[in-house]
Amino acid sequence: MVRKDVFAVSLAITIAVLVTAVTSRTSAQSSPAALTGMVSSQAESATAPDRAGAMGTPLEGVLVSAKRAGSTMTTTVVSDAQGRYAFPRNRLEPGSYSIRIRATGYELEGPGTVDLTAGHAAQFDLKLRKTQDLASQLSNGEWFLSWPGTAEVKNGLLNCTQCHSLERVARTRYSAAEWVKVLERMGRYAQGSTPERPQLRPNEHGGGFGNPILSQSMGGREGESPVQKDRVAATAEYLAAINLSSSPTWTYPLKTYPRPSGKATRVIITEYDLPRRETLPHDAAADSDGMIWYGDFGTHVLGMLDPKTGKVVEYPLPITKPGAPLGSLDLVLDKQENIWMGTMYQGSLAKFDRKTKTFQTWGSPTFRDRDEARIAMVMPIHDDVDGQVWIGGDDEYQVDVKTGEWKAVDYSVGLPKGSPLIKELSSYGVASDSKNNFYGMNLNGTYIIKVDAKTKNVTPYPTPTPNAGPRRGHMDAQDRLWFAEFRANKIAMFDTRTEKFREWALSTPWTNVYDAISDKAGYAWAGGMNNDHVARLNTTTGEIVEYLLPKLTNIRRVNVDNSTNPPAFWVGNNLGASLVRVEPIE
Repeated sequence: MVRKDVFAVSLAITIAVLVTAVTSRTSAQSSPAALTGMVSSQAESATAPDRAGAMGTPLEGVLVSAKRAGSTMTTTVVSDAQGRYAFPRNRLEPGSYSIRIRATGYELEGPGTVDLTAGHAAQFDLKLRKTQDLASQLSNGEWFLSWPGTAEVKNGLLNCTQCHSLERVARTRYSAAEWVKVLERMGRYAQGSTPERPQLRPNEHGGGFGNPILSQSMGGREGESPVQKDRVAATAEYLAAINLSSSPTWTYPLKTYPRPSGKATRVIITEYDLPRRETLPHDAAADSDGMIWYGDFGTHVLGMLDPKTGKVVEYPLPITKPGAPLGSLDLVLDKQENIWMGTMYQGSLAKFDRKTKTFQTWGSPTFRDRDEARIAMVMPIHDDVDGQVWIGGDDEYQVDVKTGEWKAVDYSVGLPKGSPLIKELSSYGVASDSKNNFYGMNLNGTYIIKVDAKTKNVTPYPTPTPNAGPRRGHMDAQDRLWFAEFRANKIAMFDTRTEKFREWALSTPWTNVYDAISDKAGYAWAGGMNNDHVARLNTTTGEIVEYLLPKLTNIRRVNVDNSTNPPAFWVGNNLGASLVRVEPIE
């Protein structure tokens, strides 16, 4: 009898817990909305008459963005399979809001403004019409998808997307001969350039770093040669064939990606405008207080955003090489949460002490005498092991921050004399494990490259996919390197303890993953440089969900804020002067 009573009580408790859990989850999903509505289009009714109503056909996967007058923050949700969108009440304050949408091939009909009052849900249905200018809506990935030609030819143009949209290329009327001159001019600009604010590189000769054709990446170390001149000529011919130089319209159809669907619609995205329109936020990293620190690829400042208020504070970086291009690349918080940055052509490593609000800099060897001196990657996280910080740029270095000594990485150490690998090895992204061993990502090739912190022996590990183009990555607490395979279009992981790789392919072509990172919840994140897709990988099941961002973004370094539950994803809009937070709703 007692055993039956105990069983009955246990069963009652279990049922109560399950009911409470289901009720809580249902309540969260159906919490009162501040703004809701239906997204539809009469233009779709002909292709989907069974779904069409008086308003037209409901559209799934339309990004709906709301920005309050006078605010620097824009909130975005996505319409579901029934065409309905909803903004949670805690995301929109009372006020007058402007509404915009992103749905390739469509435009919003009528004025996109709505007023919200406290305690009342507003209904605002959105009607879309077909756009008259599809080309202006295409991402760079969609241009690559549309253009004829081989992947090899298009890969040679990947550097063009670092500074501007490929729409600018497609709309030109340059002949092949004129394109040669344009490409030579483009090669003179530093990486932290935009069409509005170009910066000449110190040597101005158009070869090597940053040249869109002579180098497949910013990590290339090529000089000009007859072979490369032939490559420029071939590229010029190709560009003249896909622009408007010989026809008033393009000779190929414009292709688009499908809109988000299913889990990809269950997300809230917040954009935070930065105070200077010219800001190029290459990096965005969260500290333990939830503050977001960012570097500027084109201006010498370090910035901090408070996501709760939208307030931004900027600190000017020291100028260590007057006259050289400005801007920083890579921003990493050490274990004390001080900020380390590479100052690009200023040639220095910089550290910002958060307590004293002061900078300390270390200049690379003879950086004032060398035009190519460039500090692009920094890795200070495990400097407490041996006092060394790893650097990447024109060369890779191990820097003793106490003595100021710089030791260049020698990729021949430990390899057979005369090994052909030695000439192939160079690193773009830089990471370190818990013993402060160096791991370089071989963007121009196939390898993850280990350099032993003590012996300096070099061990190259080939990625399972040849010529994958490992680009950027982050080491997790288990000494697993999560990284992007730029040309293979994959998220990858290298377990430095077992020396084993895993790879996960993204389904959307021409995403060109730039960077990858894991979070504490068991997901890995990556960003597409060419199509504004943020990918979240379930590392247990292998499922990848791709979230579309509200604007053309040019994603670079990616980060997560593990202080939130669940962790949030952060990225800078490198060509849009904003920081972006992505929060899946599940």
